[in-house]
Amino acid sequence: MNLFTHTDETDSSQPPQHSVIDLVTFTDERGCLVSVESMNQVPFEIKRLFYIFNTNTNQNRGFHAHRRDKMFLICLVGKLRVRLNDGMKISDHWLDSPSKGLLVNDMVWVEMHDFSKDCALVVLSSEKYDKGDYIHDYDVFIEEAKAKYEE
Repeated sequence: MNLFTHTDETDSSQPPQHSVIDLVTFTDERGCLVSVESMNQVPFEIKRLFYIFNTNTNQNRGFHAHRRDKMFLICLVGKLRVRLNDGMKISDHWLDSPSKGLLVNDMVWVEMHDFSKDCALVVLSSEKYDKGDYIHDYDVFIEEAKAKYEE
């Protein structure tokens, strides 16, 4: 397998770096309810929650990776496109439903694009905020991701 190129191949020896998870929605005459729990739909203890809203439609966000932090993204309203790069594969995911979550493991480069005007994105995080956990330089990310895959 050729590391660090666009590919649709999957390497079964490596754990998945991201996955889309359908969330159970309970619907009745009162409306809809989705419940998300640590160690259930979200496979980690939730230590932080943040949300993004009122983003300009031509504004992109993200452009970083985390060394330890895992995230679970849910678009409550509107839509956006999330581009993920684990160093071996680049994939795009549209988040456009509050009943769909995107699990992103550590050491995945995340970019967010094409926000709708009404987009509200909530992010559940496995770690408290730590500036040192962020990788903002793409070349540094590639070097660290390459080292991780060569272990």
